[in-house]
Amino acid sequence: MQCYNHSICWFRRDLRLDDHAALYHALKNSRAVHCVFVFDSGILDALSDKQDRRVEFIWHSLYELNVALQQQGSTLQILHGNPVELIPRLARELEVQAVFCNRDYEPLAAQRDAAVAASLSDIDFHQYKDQVIFEQSELLTGGGTPYSVFTPYKNAWLKKLDDFYLRAYPAERYFSSLAKLAPQALPALASLGFLPGKLNVQALPAGASGAAALFEDFVSRIDAYAEARNFPAVKGVSYLSVHLRFGTISIRRVASSAYYSGGAGGQVWLSELIWRDFYQMQLHHHPQLAQGDAFKAQFNDIRFPNEEGKFAAWCEARTGYPLIDAAMRQLNGSGYMHNRLRMVTASFLVKDLHVDWRWGERYFAQHLIDFDLAANNGGWQWAASTGCDAQPWFRIFNPVTQSEKFDAAGRFIRRYVPELAGCPDKWIHAPWLMPVAEQQRCGVLAGKTYPLPVVDHAVARITTLALFKVAAG
Repeated sequence: MQCYNHSICWFRRDLRLDDHAALYHALKNSRAVHCVFVFDSGILDALSDKQDRRVEFIWHSLYELNVALQQQGSTLQILHGNPVELIPRLARELEVQAVFCNRDYEPLAAQRDAAVAASLSDIDFHQYKDQVIFEQSELLTGGGTPYSVFTPYKNAWLKKLDDFYLRAYPAERYFSSLAKLAPQALPALASLGFLPGKLNVQALPAGASGAAALFEDFVSRIDAYAEARNFPAVKGVSYLSVHLRFGTISIRRVASSAYYSGGAGGQVWLSELIWRDFYQMQLHHHPQLAQGDAFKAQFNDIRFPNEEGKFAAWCEARTGYPLIDAAMRQLNGSGYMHNRLRMVTASFLVKDLHVDWRWGERYFAQHLIDFDLAANNGGWQWAASTGCDAQPWFRIFNPVTQSEKFDAAGRFIRRYVPELAGCPDKWIHAPWLMPVAEQQRCGVLAGKTYPLPVVDHAVARITTLALFKVAAG
């Protein structure tokens, strides 16, 4: 690659300086690199909640990134508007010869990047792999087609993996190539049309330092991950999903840690990271998934009743099933939901309430702080049995038995559904079955202090089997 006098490194889903592919290449091949971030007005304007936790998380992460750049004698240049217009305009104002960035696999992002590249015209546009280990068509079947079943994909992923794919990009070696600029302050959230307040930065620290702290804590307990990850009342998962989403930690760093851990916990976590690559690959090869198409086309026309009242009960955590309501309150109150509960609540919406999975997918997209289009779509289609390598449609989570198995003592339920705090362990998973005298004794009155079930699971299951059987043909 030629050496450029001036370049731009455009930050997006990669809010860190450490092990940053595009930044490494920009610095190595340029005399002066300008670091830029664009608050995309099209994305921000579409957000109805002006206290969106994701925007606040990004703001805090950018603040830390800017401080790190200023310590190197540079600064982060912040723009607000349409990147298709702003990046080419800034490139010409700065008289740069190249723009470097990391690749984004979401269809709208790919269209944006193609438009930016076209607008740059005589300015080089370089993209790099940074948010996954294997991208696009790096892993294909023997017939040259994308994998549609996870296990063969995982086997191919592990077979191909070696030190090269886990090697960090030592961008710090070339920090001297950062453009020397006067410090520039971040715009206030209010100037972007947003207000702070919803993000709990103590519970979920932002930025590369927050990611590093969570990662260090997780590594100390990774050996227990294989079992502990299933229990929402236990500190078993990594809590790094939002940091992987916004790139405040490198996928190579976490995958390397998992791969070389040597224990069962690390291997299970690595499998979860492979699922992440798998869904990104699916979205690249099947962009129609982003438009609401089922991966299995025969399930596009399932005639879900879509009763508004049942959907509202699910959204508002008043289904009468304690584990479901606790999970939805966790989501609504924090922007996070435990991974197992994402599967259980999704299954409940589709297969108990008979509401189209796309409704739930959109709700999660609006509320999850770690929302990622590929993972969210893949997860919902897995639970709804409409996706690639999805749970078979005749397998349906029972919300009561899931509760009994993974929150046996009701610790998670009591945390998020305090009106059930006095309910004995024996009845907390199905309080409507509790004898009336026991209800009165513990102060949990079915249908009064806590809702009755919005549906009967056994009856709902029969309806689900009929719906899917017709669609399956």
